[in-house]
Amino acid sequence: MRFGFIGDIVGKSGISCVVSQVPAWRRRAGLDVVIANAENAYNGSGLSPGQYHNLVAAGVDLITLGDHAYKKREIYSILGTKTDIARPANFPANAPGRGWATIKLADGRHFSVIALLGRVFMRPVDCPFQCVDTILKSGELPPGPVLVDFHAEATSDKQLMGHYLDGRVSAVLGTHTHVTTADERVLPKGTAFQCDVGMSGPHSGVIGRETKQVLKTVLTFEPTSFSVAEGEIEVHATEVEVDDQTFLAKSIQRTILRD
Repeated sequence: MRFGFIGDIVGKSGISCVVSQVPAWRRRAGLDVVIANAENAYNGSGLSPGQYHNLVAAGVDLITLGDHAYKKREIYSILGTKTDIARPANFPANAPGRGWATIKLADGRHFSVIALLGRVFMRPVDCPFQCVDTILKSGELPPGPVLVDFHAEATSDKQLMGHYLDGRVSAVLGTHTHVTTADERVLPKGTAFQCDVGMSGPHSGVIGRETKQVLKTVLTFEPTSFSVAEGEIEVHATEVEVDDQTFLAKSIQRTILRD
């Protein structure tokens, strides 16, 4: 099995580029499953129901969210009724939505994704290590490859999760920093790992925002609204090949998609 994971989608331009590129990418790369982190799709923060439906219609099979999961309240109904979208599993138990999502392919195979939020320089949440242990031991996930989207700030936090889950899941791929890291590799026990898949959207600004606005706030401390940047739209993603018997990774590679 081959799957592709798309890094944080930022703004309308990011959504548009993903929607236009996914069908051809699936065919070209021979992808069985496409997953995308879409927590920054709505003007840089949150996801709207319309954007959710556009991504699904374009061929995105599973969607993950992060610390901005609830910025658009309209998404609550989607989180409560759909099984192909996941918010961080280590959110409070009564938080809207679920922490993992699963798709069943036409040939009967299953693929699952678990969303987790890091704790270093992030909002207070339950321990992601204990949380993922609980999910993996629960028996709720069907047999098949498992991707962990670790939405975290610190690279050390992400590396620890990769080694902690090595041999237990198919891949641990990081999101949140919006900057692609060049450390993709298959760990010793067979788990594909990368600190951060990167960002899908305008790469002309500062992690997707207009440079002048960010710089003004940094230099003056004057509160400024950060709008989504324009120009240089790219989709940063990672492709992983998984063994159909062991569900462990055989290879991992970065890729960039452009209109």
